[in-house]
Amino acid sequence: MSLYWGALAAAICASLVGQVLLKMGAEGLAGAAPGVGGFVAQVLRWPTLLGLACYGSSAFLYILALRRIPMSVALPCTAASYVAIALIGWWFFREPLGAQKVAAILFIATGVVLLATS
Repeated sequence: MSLYWGALAAAICASLVGQVLLKMGAEGLAGAAPGVGGFVAQVLRWPTLLGLACYGSSAFLYILALRRIPMSVALPCTAASYVAIALIGWWFFREPLGAQKVAAILFIATGVVLLATS
């Protein structure tokens, strides 16, 4: 069973990395030549392409996890990525993180822990 929980954890991590890379591609933080704009240019940036590959990997790992973990547990556990991505957005991209967001993150984290340990 631990293989499947490991696959779920890896799926969540791959999704997180994908999110960060898509954000980098959207903001032109890496791999963008000056003056390059538009949706097609954004999609063709290396962070965006790598982010999409991470999402694909995440989907395959999630499928593996679903072989032994009930979907009613596995999918809500992916909400752990909401907690992590909010913190990553705050730390690396300087996105605001007010009291209401912190409270929501604590509710999500509590729910994930309750589901994963049930």
